Amino acid sequence: MAIINSKIPHILVVPFPAQGHVKPLMKLSRQIAKHGIKVTFVNIESVHEKIVSAAKRSDEVDEDEDEEHNIAMTSIPEGISSEDDKSDTFKLLESLRSTMPGFLTDLIERINSTNGDEKISCVIADVTIGWILETAEKMGAEPVVFMPSSAAAFAMALHIPKLLEEGSLDENGTITKDETISLSENIPSWTKNELCWSFSNDLKTQKLFFDCSLRVQKAAYQTKLLLCNTSQELEPSACNLIPNSLPIGPLLNLKTPKSSFISCNFHPEDESCISWLNNKPSKSVIYVSFGSLAIFSQQQLDELALGLELSGHAFLWVVRSDLANGSQFGKIVEWAPQVKVLSHVSVGCFLSHCGWNSTLEGLSNGVPFLCWPYFADQYHNQNYVCDKWGTGLRIDSDENGIRTRYEIKKKIDMLSCDDVLKGNALKMKEICDKSVGEGGSSYRNFEMFIDHLRK
Repeated sequence: MAIINSKIPHILVVPFPAQGHVKPLMKLSRQIAKHGIKVTFVNIESVHEKIVSAAKRSDEVDEDEDEEHNIAMTSIPEGISSEDDKSDTFKLLESLRSTMPGFLTDLIERINSTNGDEKISCVIADVTIGWILETAEKMGAEPVVFMPSSAAAFAMALHIPKLLEEGSLDENGTITKDETISLSENIPSWTKNELCWSFSNDLKTQKLFFDCSLRVQKAAYQTKLLLCNTSQELEPSACNLIPNSLPIGPLLNLKTPKSSFISCNFHPEDESCISWLNNKPSKSVIYVSFGSLAIFSQQQLDELALGLELSGHAFLWVVRSDLANGSQFGKIVEWAPQVKVLSHVSVGCFLSHCGWNSTLEGLSNGVPFLCWPYFADQYHNQNYVCDKWGTGLRIDSDENGIRTRYEIKKKIDMLSCDDVLKGNALKMKEICDKSVGEGGSSYRNFEMFIDHLRK
């Protein structure tokens, strides 16, 4: 079917149903909508309900349409029966692959029949659900892929067929020949347990993630445009390894009134931490957050709490409220407005899981890192932070896999007096600012994309 040439561009945006995927695609959607282009943002029902619920509890707007930003939020079913566990990743992925194309076809048909001047002209799909690109083409919309992780992670996925052919990886994605895999001398290498799909103690989960990475490779060749949440300056070698890539990041929150849109968080933000930060000295607070998926043993949580207390530094820790240890130095919240926190003058360090969104937000605010990766691409992001950019330190685990209170205190002390590291963090902030600022590489790429959408 020929691509529809709508009178007015109308973009359908479809993220993978996880916080770290919804968040950057909403940032992209707001940037697109800022240029007067209509966007319909599609979540599965359970995710849509979480976002609306969190927005209500955070006193944000709860309407389904953000009129100021030309964004309409809608949902489609998961396709899972009410008896099934919606947190089961295996069942959810299997269901989405079989049911999502049909649900999206119905949605696009409804939208197109409602307003002939605003038919869906383009579908931007998270690369992990690239199977919907065929649906987009069948409905006459241009398919565009969005990569929410680093360009390096994307480049590694594209190299899987070659690595399989040469025997460097087995059918489960395990490194078989050497201890490391390198794509370029300017990109940190991956060790055996640092690949995006590595789960050395859970082969079933590793195979699931590896198969998803294989589909990433397929999706990359089904589109002429690959939007990457990175910049040419941050990852020059990795960007050059990806055909048709268009680096448009770091995608940042638009500076708009808090009440003007739903933030797309799965959890309500606790704004009280900002007033708490206001009473702390400059660069004195350790911000601790491990994202939305990390899970720790009680022993490890205890060690972290004790390590923070031993350091003597004030800390802001994002964690479940029932795990608070009652420290007089710290404040514990269930969820924080992270960009506001990282841009606050009182924050001097980001103890992070190194998810790509958090990594970009830390870099963009010039905050040095203490790195504590949990899984997937977070280990390689740590290598970028510590080895390539020189903006952070690793918190190492002992022989039992525990990061002890003494190791935590030691690295906090080391970072607090490392002026070179702090200087590097400020340099990275300048690089990020320049890339998205007027005339920067990501700015120009995004303007090019907007012009493309209007043609």
